[in-house]
Amino acid sequence: MNLADMLSYADIHELSRIAVTYHCECNGHSKNELIQSILCAVGRREVFDTQVEALSIEDIRFLNSLLFDQRGSFSLEELIARVQQSRFTKDDENTAWNPREMISRFKQRGWLFSGYSHQTRYLFQLPADLKSRFILVLARQFQQKLQTTEEPPVYRDEQRFLAEDIWSFLHFLRSQEVILTAENVMYKRNLQQILERLAVREDPVGKTAWRFGYGRMFREYPNRFSFIYDYCYYNDLITEHNQVLALTSKGEAKVDEGQKDDPFQVYRFWLRLYKGPIPNLQSLVHWLSRLGKSWVTYHSLREVLTPLIRPYYYDTADSILDQRIIQMMMHLGLLRIGEDERWGRVVQVTKLGSHIIEGTYVPDEEKITIDV
Repeated sequence: MNLADMLSYADIHELSRIAVTYHCECNGHSKNELIQSILCAVGRREVFDTQVEALSIEDIRFLNSLLFDQRGSFSLEELIARVQQSRFTKDDENTAWNPREMISRFKQRGWLFSGYSHQTRYLFQLPADLKSRFILVLARQFQQKLQTTEEPPVYRDEQRFLAEDIWSFLHFLRSQEVILTAENVMYKRNLQQILERLAVREDPVGKTAWRFGYGRMFREYPNRFSFIYDYCYYNDLITEHNQVLALTSKGEAKVDEGQKDDPFQVYRFWLRLYKGPIPNLQSLVHWLSRLGKSWVTYHSLREVLTPLIRPYYYDTADSILDQRIIQMMMHLGLLRIGEDERWGRVVQVTKLGSHIIEGTYVPDEEKITIDV
């Protein structure tokens, strides 16, 4: 529902609180006048933009967690959890911080409403038209910080490579038996043979590397191949049985038929796999899709997006953006990475990337949980 619809279901006390927020001058005893005054105030661009510009970074993070979520309603417990996720630093011992206060402020602005029916009265909703306006206003704010560039003389574009390498991995297993260690890990010789067959080369993981959280086999294998391996495992294309890595009947059929995986499904799996350590991954990717239609410098993108990224153990916001998001999106064919003589690293979302991102949604409950 839009703001006007939600205001019509609100009681006069709630309308009065919203009217005070926007300094509306009207008959406070008339529900109709209150609604019209609020709609007039919120409808003015300068008023709405000023409200958004005054938000704290925690407010923006909380709002951002709602903007690209396709569900219409949220429980109070869900909202409280999202508010808690928006605060990256530990609470000061002398400072009391109540997540409900942020939810209350959003209600007073007319940005969140309680449900009106018996089934939804304990749920909260964000007006659909305001959601669109929030995205536009934040996009304008973000774009002001971006540095756009011309197309660089050289860039990497890996569209279709990942699907081909998934098939190459499966084809290798069809032709050769692979023995696993007691921990179900490939021996170095077999791993090296596979890595050398792939279109995008990676080195094996060093022993001192800190690695967990981004996949079932992320600790053992390099980033991109770890993703390929997990994709095949969770899609029942490979099996680890009696310390032997082999194709399933489904995997054999894929190899025999020369099937290449749908990039939509591969991207969807990446969201499910990486959503655990990066809870707002889906919204971050949407921002990249909107902000990266032209070539933009990585430095300016980092300035815009790292404040929205919660560190994950020893993984900083910078390393998450660089290695877990930007690099993986390039491997997925969603964006290309170039090198500009003046600006250094530059990034642009591919047309395929925009199409896939805009056409894919993964709810929170579908994320793959990896034991850390």
